[in-house]
Amino acid sequence: MNTITAPTKDIIPDIPKRGMPVTIITGFLGSGKTTLLNQILKNKQDLKVAVLVNEFGDINIDSQLLVSLDEDMVELSNGCICCTINDGLVDAVYRVLEREDRIDYMVIETTGVADPLPIILTFLGTELRDLTSLDSILTVVDAETFNREHFESEAALKQITYGDIILLNKTDLITPEKLQEVESYIHDVKHGARILHTQYGEVALPLILGVGLTPTDEYTSHDLEGDEHHDHHEHDHHEHDHHEHDHHEHHHHHHHEHHSHHLENDGFVSISCQYDRPFDVHKFENFLAEEMPQNVFRAKGILWFSDSELRHIFQLSGQRYNLHADEWRDVPKNQLVFIGRKLDSHQIHSQLNECLI
Repeated sequence: MNTITAPTKDIIPDIPKRGMPVTIITGFLGSGKTTLLNQILKNKQDLKVAVLVNEFGDINIDSQLLVSLDEDMVELSNGCICCTINDGLVDAVYRVLEREDRIDYMVIETTGVADPLPIILTFLGTELRDLTSLDSILTVVDAETFNREHFESEAALKQITYGDIILLNKTDLITPEKLQEVESYIHDVKHGARILHTQYGEVALPLILGVGLTPTDEYTSHDLEGDEHHDHHEHDHHEHDHHEHDHHEHHHHHHHEHHSHHLENDGFVSISCQYDRPFDVHKFENFLAEEMPQNVFRAKGILWFSDSELRHIFQLSGQRYNLHADEWRDVPKNQLVFIGRKLDSHQIHSQLNECLI
């Protein structure tokens, strides 16, 4: 991604999109964030929406699954967005702000292991606070798989803590009793949580866009003063060389980094696999059923099987997985990402090699 250096607040150019509302979609592994984002893109009608997509891994699967693969999508550098924050996110936002065409809204999809706080503070604690308006944090929860064990993950806990709206997704897969139980869990973590029920990420856009729910004053008054409770840190200022982009000359800029240590605390790792040969479908299904490590939390990919001319979208969350076939958009190849704890990369690669034709 070509990076652009942002100016200091004293010499910010005349940016027509000043005040552009920003929504951050967060949620634990496999909760349905990309599905929600696709629903937004399908139902945005006349809204012009810019999308920033972040992936925890070397292959950006989610960006290939969006319904709108046009010039309004920006892929953030791979790796968890809240751990690499700063220049990549700030520069990507500037790329959108400086475009000459109309942009009504920005939506950012984070990884399933992201801590939302450093992302929030990037918008409220840098020059972006003068250029954008943080509208809401949407936290997607997989109602079927969610339980108190999720809170063994620092990221999962913080995603609910900082969510302005909690979208309980996949409610069609659970009983009313389980739904009430999940809601009780969430209210225990966040008193007065605003909860919406969804299936396949379907929700009326006026309920989630333009709602102005992020309590920016609370973050500004407490978190930006170095509240140790939230475990964020301010690092030294840093500079960039200046570039020319579009019609604006950019100068050195400074801003704080807000880093999260949740990946080290949670122990998540990502393994990316890519092959230019097809899988035998039976061998791959046997890998899923009999061989795949139990500590894989999430897996997803675009699969090429020898007996099919279609590409297959692969999604695994917990014990549930599905394959959805559609047309290839480019040259067939196998791309997979596995996310979990204490995964053996050599083992997974070896097992998948056995599935190749």
